[in-house]
Amino acid sequence: MVIKRTVLYGSGITALSFLVFFPALLINLCQASRFIGGDTLIQDTILDSRNYQDIRNGLPNSYIRFTREKTGTVAFMGGSITQNPGWRDRVCIYLQDRFPETSFEFINGGLSSTGSTPGAFRLQTDVLDRGTPDLLFEEAAVNDRTNMFDSTACLRGMEGIVAHARRTNPFMDIVLLYFVDPDKMNDYNHGKTPYEINAHEQVAIHYNLPSVNLAKEVTDRINNGEFTWEKDFVDLHPSPFGQELYFHSIRTLLEKCWEKMEGQYTYLAYDLPGLIDKFSYTHAGYVDVRQAQAHQGWTLEANWSPSNSLITHRMVAEVPVLFSCRSQSWIDLRFRGTAVGICAVTGPDAGIIEYSIDGEYTGTIDLYTQWSRQYNLPWFVIFEDELPDTSHQLHIKISDRKNPESEGNCCRLVKFLVNCL
Repeated sequence: MVIKRTVLYGSGITALSFLVFFPALLINLCQASRFIGGDTLIQDTILDSRNYQDIRNGLPNSYIRFTREKTGTVAFMGGSITQNPGWRDRVCIYLQDRFPETSFEFINGGLSSTGSTPGAFRLQTDVLDRGTPDLLFEEAAVNDRTNMFDSTACLRGMEGIVAHARRTNPFMDIVLLYFVDPDKMNDYNHGKTPYEINAHEQVAIHYNLPSVNLAKEVTDRINNGEFTWEKDFVDLHPSPFGQELYFHSIRTLLEKCWEKMEGQYTYLAYDLPGLIDKFSYTHAGYVDVRQAQAHQGWTLEANWSPSNSLITHRMVAEVPVLFSCRSQSWIDLRFRGTAVGICAVTGPDAGIIEYSIDGEYTGTIDLYTQWSRQYNLPWFVIFEDELPDTSHQLHIKISDRKNPESEGNCCRLVKFLVNCL
């Protein structure tokens, strides 16, 4: 028997109205004997979200905090899929309904275009300075690849976030989330685990954290005929349908972790194990650009705004920016630590920079990216991350050369990035 489905996404129903008026739609479908996907009813047997989750140590401390103390701070770290409305809002509503007598503070630490390496360096500013979470949700798998961080950087960034967070609050519960995109679907369909998910899962296993592999779940559900990417999920920024699927799976994990907690009131302090990688970004943070010694051609603008009409990321708008568009102009920064880098604006006139550290470590970085024609974005670059944990001097010079697509030789610095041991 074939039944036509009711089209929701793309029929004029907005994401907001979907979340307000149809919050239980996906759950009801998943509990039914059949799941409607694409244009027709295809599959009798639906897959179980629990098969894509590992609870490991669970989330005991947040449960005790919410039920006994009746207060809780919940933080969300990730890229635009976390920053924007959707699954995060549904989790907040669920927690308030699940613990009706608890007073919650929610911290939206989502920042578009950022993954695990930027996350490690911005954790203190964007989350911990705003409160101490009892429960932290962390996602970075989508942006780690689009921002071209390799597997080592993915591990060092994610371990940096987890170790830094647990050092701040040894009782903090943490959940790692792996969201879907076409690259990850392609990897799974060719029998491979995406390298960024593999790196993040190493951290989850080492620190005994619950994790939810939504990339694998969505891929398998599509292959199982439950719905389609093009007509239902639509994009790596999920449709309302996809956002509800994300929420349903995350809620399943939370219930799974908490179902046996009734009546337990003993907090568990998590020990920090030895690092997987001794150069992980566990003490990462920002250094103000005003700490640099600027020389020929550099200008510090305390409230910088772009002169072009492109969409500008909030991190690089109306903030202090140290910049130069003159070839051969240079700056120095004294720092102590094992890693150093920059957060720069990648716009249509972004140039090429040359760097050296202590005159020994040298390299060249092209700040012009595939998005430079469309946006003024923050671009996180790590120059070196296996330095001796001593004092160093970073030297940056603007090259005479530039990307053929770029309109100039500009370098606009928003933050320096430094990690110590």
